[in-house]
Amino acid sequence: MDDLHPSDLKAVLHSKRANIYYLEHCRVLVNGGRVEYVTDEGRRSAYWNIPIANTTTILLGTGTSVTQAAMRELAKAGVLVGFCGGGGTPLFSANEVDVEVAWLSPQSEYRPTQYLQAWVRFWFNDDLRLAAAKAFQQARLGRISQQWKIPALRDNGFAIDTTRLDELMQRSCRQVDLAQDNTTLLTEEARLTKALFKLAVDTVGYGDFTRAKRGSGSDPANRFLDHGNYLAYGLGATATWVLGLPHGLAVLHGKTRRGGLVFDVADLVKDASILPQAFISAMRGDDEQGFRRGCIEALTRSESLDFMIETLKAVAVEVTGEVL
Repeated sequence: MDDLHPSDLKAVLHSKRANIYYLEHCRVLVNGGRVEYVTDEGRRSAYWNIPIANTTTILLGTGTSVTQAAMRELAKAGVLVGFCGGGGTPLFSANEVDVEVAWLSPQSEYRPTQYLQAWVRFWFNDDLRLAAAKAFQQARLGRISQQWKIPALRDNGFAIDTTRLDELMQRSCRQVDLAQDNTTLLTEEARLTKALFKLAVDTVGYGDFTRAKRGSGSDPANRFLDHGNYLAYGLGATATWVLGLPHGLAVLHGKTRRGGLVFDVADLVKDASILPQAFISAMRGDDEQGFRRGCIEALTRSESLDFMIETLKAVAVEVTGEVL
């Protein structure tokens, strides 16, 4: 067999990679040419391989360290690395993405430029940027409508009232079409999310629920929502990196937020995939690991990263009217 060079690892498309890793209390290093994480088990150390060619994002939590050699190999394979707090949330520092996480983007001088060029053609035009924001919201609504009706959710006790969901989607679609500015769009986004929380609570019989971000106390659904949303942020950051789009070129979450575009992209799947899983896991009594596994399975099953990338590409084409 021919030798596999590190530069060949990027041949596996990010949209087809299967893994998001969250690691804590371990060391990430290179051992025998492979990137591994090491855990201490008494007097012994256990080495576990990280299949970097099939990995999109690594979140490093409490008690972790990473070597320079490991970062070199991760960068060659195009793996996005983020530092975060225990359990994946709260995430604690800001660098590339303004969501309290330090994202270390792989360095490459060969990122595609055609989507960036299309993006900046419309981004400085307020009307075109609003059109892009509406396209994002319509894609988000279609995704929610599709994903909340899949058999896998019904099988796990999340059998929603489809008539009620359809009414919410139709009303929101009309409001998005009528919106005259980003503030109106953000207001509608918040209104719909609140209604979706209410629908989810009624569906699983959760009882009283109030969304409280960051430091959500003992309420498991709130903790899971925080945790799962950061998984979506990781995929959003990956999608924008793949297409060479800077995180600051947001279309909805403000022109002054450095990580705004990652918020925009993550919102395409947060309510569709993370929100149902948070309430399913809360009712089931899952721990953080069980919830994270459920989220990753849902994101992988629904090809969420594919959807993010294709939506970004479609918006770049539709708003500019160009063929890329």
